[in-house]
Amino acid sequence: MLKNECVCKAIEFIIDNLNEEITITDVADYCHLSKYYLCRIFKAETGEGVYAFIKRLKMEQSAIEMKLGKDKSITTIGSSYGYSSSNYSSAFKKHHHRSPAEFRKTVNTSNAPHPYRPDQLARFQAFEGYDQKIEIRQLAEFRVLYERYLGNYLDLGAQWKVFTAKHQADIHAETLLIERYYDDPAITRVGQCLYDLCMTIDANGECSNSTMIGGGKFAVYRFDGLIKDIYETLQGIYNIWLPDSGYEMDERYGLNIYRQIDRAHSQVIMDLCIPVK
Repeated sequence: MLKNECVCKAIEFIIDNLNEEITITDVADYCHLSKYYLCRIFKAETGEGVYAFIKRLKMEQSAIEMKLGKDKSITTIGSSYGYSSSNYSSAFKKHHHRSPAEFRKTVNTSNAPHPYRPDQLARFQAFEGYDQKIEIRQLAEFRVLYERYLGNYLDLGAQWKVFTAKHQADIHAETLLIERYYDDPAITRVGQCLYDLCMTIDANGECSNSTMIGGGKFAVYRFDGLIKDIYETLQGIYNIWLPDSGYEMDERYGLNIYRQIDRAHSQVIMDLCIPVK
């Protein structure tokens, strides 16, 4: 868990301004810190330097945009993150070990490498298989208590157990447990994924680690199955359904809303919510 509030604030600023030319000084000024102090605490908390973190997120989010927007040109995507055509191609290849054009050929296919099961492929349904289970809904905003993590999604089970035990006194029948995720583990290294564990609290409730999750239009898929199959289902929605759905993912981030959890049998009912426009 990321415990340093200044580092979390810095990450929030970076995420919100990723399409801008962000400097370390910009981030430090936002946090009211010297850039030298910010760099020191950021590296200690995340294992990455501020500049390296910004550059990595630009490369990874631009790859996600390329994956979801198959009709967007590579040049347009690169320029939206502040790169010229040649600079973007060079930076992308250095980070992803393939050119943008080569990367684009590997997405939106019926199967893909599985980052959590290296000996298997993640296999996807046809478009219709996802489309018949997806509803477009307007979700209300949520006020949540949250903790932010930088790590591996495979640790979610243990992290949720600690999180819910810590806040057990505030959990009641109407409380929703929500994951907000920022990365695609098919693109980001599995140990570097950024995500929030959240629980809804009273709309007027205040605490030091509370925030609002914006509502709006979401494509909602009701998942009912084994926890180990969530990744493959989400990837199918992103690889197969979204690019041909007529919708685009907007600038909000995805949510997983838990409805029922059966830890004994590693099963879950949850809503996989993709923000769309």
